Amino acid sequence: MRVLGGWVAQCAFLCGVALGCALAGCASVPDRVAVPAVLSADAVVPGLTDVRVWGDAHFSQALLQAELPRLKAKYEVRETAQPKGAPHPPVSNLLAISGGADDGAFGAGLLVGWSAKGSRPEFDLVTGISAGALIAPFAFLGREHDRELAGLFTSYSADQIYQANVLSGLFGGNALADSAPLARLIEHYVDARFLRSIAAERAKGRFLLVGTTNLDAQRPVYWDMGKIAQKGNAQALDLFRRVLLASASIPGVFPPVLVEVQAGGHVYQEMHVDGGTTREVFFTIADFRFDEIDQAIGRKIARRLWIIRNGKIDPEYKAMPEATLAIAQRSLETLTKSRGIGDLARMYASAKADHIDYNLAAIPGDFEAPHPKPFDRAYMLELYERGVAMGRAGYPWAKAPPETIVEARR
Repeated sequence: MRVLGGWVAQCAFLCGVALGCALAGCASVPDRVAVPAVLSADAVVPGLTDVRVWGDAHFSQALLQAELPRLKAKYEVRETAQPKGAPHPPVSNLLAISGGADDGAFGAGLLVGWSAKGSRPEFDLVTGISAGALIAPFAFLGREHDRELAGLFTSYSADQIYQANVLSGLFGGNALADSAPLARLIEHYVDARFLRSIAAERAKGRFLLVGTTNLDAQRPVYWDMGKIAQKGNAQALDLFRRVLLASASIPGVFPPVLVEVQAGGHVYQEMHVDGGTTREVFFTIADFRFDEIDQAIGRKIARRLWIIRNGKIDPEYKAMPEATLAIAQRSLETLTKSRGIGDLARMYASAKADHIDYNLAAIPGDFEAPHPKPFDRAYMLELYERGVAMGRAGYPWAKAPPETIVEARR
């Protein structure tokens, strides 16, 4: 979301032009048929009816029951593999990757450096939002895919990620830029073979979740990407790609992604945008308790939650000019940072309630690099290298979010 401020600043002079022009004859967006409000909760993707949940909904016990056979088998194997008489229960590692636009280079670098150190675990659950959604599938598949992950954040310049389309966006269009280049990048990396790899891991009881925002409903949606992959057909491949693109589609900057659904016997189009609009980072739906899994499978699991925040956490002082666009940009950045810290605190409370070990990484406050435009390749490369170095050295994971640490010291 931080990148939006940069777009605001770059388009300032065009806004003046826009205000002086008549809107007649300007670009328009084709009408779509939105899901009626009364049917919103019932809408499903045809042929893929069980691949998503509302992120703010009550947890369905039916979902847990459906996964129990795989979960029991997985943890029985782990318990059997432990040395005889080992005092500790099986360990499960969970990874949550936040949004951050081009700051996602940090998370990619940290994971690659963590692999190089040799201590990066296999994750039973990987979640991603926005830039984190692009990282998540590679993190889910493991260190064997580090080369592709590195390439995604170091090999491409801005014009290979977006194409500016400011005038169309200002005069009745749906975005200031065309995300077609990003869509092509996703297609390059996510092919049928990639989907089969994701599906194979889902069959083992591992989960890859990506968050989008249903803009019509103003609600987060969490997509079970492994279950989508298991469908294995052209529709599944298209939806997998579209969900990744939607999660990274910054509202107003990139066009929203339309998802065709059925409800009440009719076909509609949902509008999905950047998952960071509703959540900067997540690892469960609203009221899910991991203790319920332990009770259902009949054994205690030791869990470790690893959170990668693709952004800085500490306040960054900057003397601001008294200019409208500068104030708007700074306010948006501050709002996004504050909401992100709130998400970290919420996750901390959930982890504490379920006795989950909490670990948090973020871009260090002393990182400074020229950042002339969104998705500047030189900036991303320098940030990526910083992440690699910190991962290789052994990142000093924080055990609580910053506001919680401050409260504990009082």
